[in-house]
Amino acid sequence: MEFDPTKLPYLHGGGLGRAGFKREAEDFVVEEVLGFEPSGEGEHCLLWVEKRELDSNVVTTLLADALGIRRRLVSHCGLKDRQAVTRQWYSVHLPGVESPEAEVLESEGVRILRVTRNGRKLRRGTHVGNRFAIRLREPDFDLSAARERWELLEKRGVPNVFGPQRFGYGGRNVEKALAMFRGDFVTRDRMLRGLLLSAARSCLFNAVVAERMARGNWDVPMEGEVFGIAENRSLILPEKIRGDEAARFVAGVVELTAPLWGEGDLVSVGEVAEMEREVAERFPELVAGIEAAGMKQERRVLRVRPREGEMEVLEGGDLVVRFVLPKGTYATGVLREFAEWD
Repeated sequence: MEFDPTKLPYLHGGGLGRAGFKREAEDFVVEEVLGFEPSGEGEHCLLWVEKRELDSNVVTTLLADALGIRRRLVSHCGLKDRQAVTRQWYSVHLPGVESPEAEVLESEGVRILRVTRNGRKLRRGTHVGNRFAIRLREPDFDLSAARERWELLEKRGVPNVFGPQRFGYGGRNVEKALAMFRGDFVTRDRMLRGLLLSAARSCLFNAVVAERMARGNWDVPMEGEVFGIAENRSLILPEKIRGDEAARFVAGVVELTAPLWGEGDLVSVGEVAEMEREVAERFPELVAGIEAAGMKQERRVLRVRPREGEMEVLEGGDLVVRFVLPKGTYATGVLREFAEWD
């Protein structure tokens, strides 16, 4: 496949220069924004967990083992980076059972910061966003230029592309997905199958974003657009357009969207749908495999804007950037437009 979903055009001309990235786990701190306060009562025990250099699913297993329960009784909102310090919520179904002491659940790389209860379990995507604090070491670019670029990123945003972590080591998950679609690779691992299907859909999404950037209409509404809201993923279909969407788009209230491919008709129409079908026709095996898997047509916003942004210069010249992104979006999508990293 000629298209590389990990190598995409830049909106702002690329990074300003080089900087050290993730040299230590503490250089990349992620904190989940749940979006509501647990009720304090109910049959689900909620755990506010800090993990260091551990995969989110590994922590699920560690918690289940510590409690002597099945893994399926432990859930969380989303996957967080492994090479990082992250804080996220887990829920454990413990009807009629007292909440465990934090010390019982802790292990190397796992700290329990809070234990509470809630009436409902946490499901994938329950949270609303993530708060990042990222240290860039020894930047070789001008700090005044860095402040200007950061202000530009907050104002205009960045393409909401899927980052390299979605495509696996060396970007090979799309190749594995193609092999799975052809029958050359068979897996009974539902999680792995889901990862490969997600990589295939993400590749098509990135291809549409790259095409719109190449045509110069990445942030220009066209006839037949489907508008969306990044925070809650709701959509405004063409037949529901009320006439002020272009103004609301300029104000950042709504965004343009592109397809997460699946079976069924596109919900976009007109020149937008024509362009999206044109891009999809370049990837017939991916399209056929995704549709055969029974995945449905969905949409994802084209742009993401970092909120609550802050840039701090540490003694010695290192930079720390802090910002909040909606769930399902990538900090690396913001950073790639700010700096090249080692």
